[in-house]
This record gives sequence, C-alpha cells and structure tokens, in this order.
Amino acid sequence: MLDTVKDYYGQQLTGTHDLKTSACCDPLDVPAWLKPLLARIHPEVLARYYGCGLVCPPLLEGCRVLDLGCGSGRDVYALAQLVGPTGQVVGVDMCAPQLAVARRHQAFHAEAFGFDNVRLLDGYIEQLDALDLEPASFDVVVSNCVVNLSADKEAVVRGVHRLLRPGGEFHFSDVYADRRVPAALRADPVLYGECLSGALYWNDFLTLARQCGFADPRLLSDRPLGVTDAELAARLGNLRFHSATYRLFKVDGLESDCEDYGQAVVYRGTIAHHADRFVLDKHHDIEAGRVFAVCGNTWRMLRDTRLAPHFDFIGSFDRHFGIFPGCGGGIPFTPAQGMANTEACC
Repeated sequence: MLDTVKDYYGQQLTGTHDLKTSACCDPLDVPAWLKPLLARIHPEVLARYYGCGLVCPPLLEGCRVLDLGCGSGRDVYALAQLVGPTGQVVGVDMCAPQLAVARRHQAFHAEAFGFDNVRLLDGYIEQLDALDLEPASFDVVVSNCVVNLSADKEAVVRGVHRLLRPGGEFHFSDVYADRRVPAALRADPVLYGECLSGALYWNDFLTLARQCGFADPRLLSDRPLGVTDAELAARLGNLRFHSATYRLFKVDGLESDCEDYGQAVVYRGTIAHHADRFVLDKHHDIEAGRVFAVCGNTWRMLRDTRLAPHFDFIGSFDRHFGIFPGCGGGIPFTPAQGMANTEACC
C-alpha cells in the first residue's frame, strides 16, 4: 500500500479540492490564537494540507517535536512558531512531491519567523529507527491523519514510544472505524487514499496503544465523517467512521483502569490561551481555581508531564477506594445525530 499512498498524495491529489470525502480535511473552527500563525505560512503549503484535526497541544515553547507524515509542512511550520527559537520541529514523510513543497519554502518561513528550527527528513513512519533520531529525545510527537495510511501501525506506535522522553506525549488526529474494515475494502486504492479503508477499528487501536506502552489512551475530541460520494458510500456499506484526536502519555505507573485514590487537582489558569479552563481530554474539562477530583492515572498525566507547573495536587496514593466512579465501556465517540451511543471511559 505504500506505493498506492505515494501515488495518491504525490500525483493524484493537487490540493484539498481533489479529495472525495471529508476524512482528510479538517472542518473544525481554527482557534483564534492559531489564526495569526497560519497566516504566516506560505499559500502553497496551506493548499496541500490533508489533515483531519488540530495537533497543536499547549505548552510547546522550547520543546522538541516530531511530526509523522508531515506532508507539505503546514503543521510543521505552525509548530515551529509554537516551540520558538529554543525548540525544534522534525518532520518525516515518504512522499517526495509533498516533502519538496515543504523544503521549497523552508527559507521563506525562516525569514518570516526570524529563526530556522525545522528539520525535514525523507523516511517512513514505520521505520523511525532507521532515521537519525535519538531514542527518548522528543517531548511531543504529533501526526495528522497519517497513521491510518500505514500498513504497519504497531511499528509506528512502538517507534513513537521509543522516541518520546519520559513524560512525553503522542498527540495526534486520525480516522477510526466503528468495526473492523473488510480485507476487500482495505485493498481499494481510493478508499485507502481517502483515509477510510486503512482506518483501525477504534477498540483495536486502544488495544494496540496499550500493547505498545501507552496504558491509558485519552480521547480529546472526535467528529463523525460523512461520505457524500454515492459510489464510495455504497462500497462502504454499513461502515461508519470518526475523525478523533487522542493523547497518549509516556508516563510510568499508569494503570489499565481508572483507579480512585481520593485525589484531586486545582488548575491555576496559567496556560496561555486557556485562562478559564484546561481540557485534558473529552471527560476532563478542568475549570480554573476549582478542586477537581481525578483518578490516579489523570493525576500522573498532570503531575509527571510538562503540565505539572500549572496545577496544585491534593492527596497521594496511600489509600485506594476502588474503581473511579463513572468509568465504563462502549464506543467513545459522539455519534452522528440520530444514532445511539453509550458512555465512554473517563
């Protein structure tokens, strides 16, 4: 499938207008704080953007960030501004025409930003160990609608875990299916290139993440994907897809379930652009100045990462009260209007 993906993104697509579905196109409103950053990015780079979410987590200044499947570089050059002159952004992509666009405008962005902190590598996200990248050297790894295109997703996630520093974060957007995609559809070049038939069944992804060392994947946001092309929709049958952004923390001591130790946190309101509240994930919207009860895993995600200076921590792990209230199973995504759903794990 690698040759199929290279051809689709290098030759078949000339811009976002060529896409046949909404999977590889992010319709979400751009946050006000991000708009000035995107305005400084070259128009050709923006025109070749095929992401499905927002992969700009907070608190990146001075961080070393890796972008898997960076394409023409939109996210790379947005992240370069966020990490600043003391940070670095490394982009990896296997598609030569896409990478050529990013490289062609590297000097343009260096002049616009006043610094050049970008490194662009030709390579495969399944073979990160073959690149000149030191283990445990990145604070954050991002990816935008690319992991679904990989034929070896386990190799990708294991490679990310290897490259992240302790306390680091894999923050990425991708496409997930509500059931396992049949083999015949996975071989369809258009559906694969449109980020649909290569998508993982959401529960298989959670299992894979845990097997690769990310014990408690956190869903940050999601949206149902529509397929308006009648022919493609007919091929997909009853399959349904969601675009979702996950946060996977490389933190020691995370448990398989949300356990209750009677702990709580207080958000100080000190993260830029998040003065009133901080959203860790879909089920942890933490209002500034208010005591917020958390499970042991959430405690560690806040205390043992770059987020720690912005929180006060109450309690310890000395006493255990069982499973944290409200945890459960079922599909974690919000359904399209008119479809039923169940509560997700906290």
